[in-house]
Amino acid sequence: MSSFLVEIVTPERKVYAETANMVSVTGVEGELGILPNHIPLVTPLRIAPVVIKRDNNKADVIAVNGGFIEVRKDKIVILAESAELATDINIERAEAAKQRAQQRLAAKQDQIDFRRAELALQRAMNRLNVKQK
Repeated sequence: MSSFLVEIVTPERKVYAETANMVSVTGVEGELGILPNHIPLVTPLRIAPVVIKRDNNKADVIAVNGGFIEVRKDKIVILAESAELATDINIERAEAAKQRAQQRLAAKQDQIDFRRAELALQRAMNRLNVKQK
């Protein structure tokens, strides 16, 4: 079975670089499964886990918090606002962020604060989902 290189890059660092044979992401239009020889593509990503399946039947799950995916013939690059491997996620910190966001949402401040709190809650839930898988 053929494979391709997958890189996940944030403004701070390269978070992930491995060879894989399938990548599953959540784009703004919905779920997207990418196999070798996929047509070239660039699309924005939602705050959601990225699942990368490798040759040895292992799957890596990464919490990706928005960004873009670029699919090339032999390589996939995910440019993420932020991304964390499950092993790097601090569950207590993610729970605390979730609670803070929920409190801000309950306070119903102005629309800008509401949107920021909503995004913070999505990021915290994404991190918790990845850590618990």
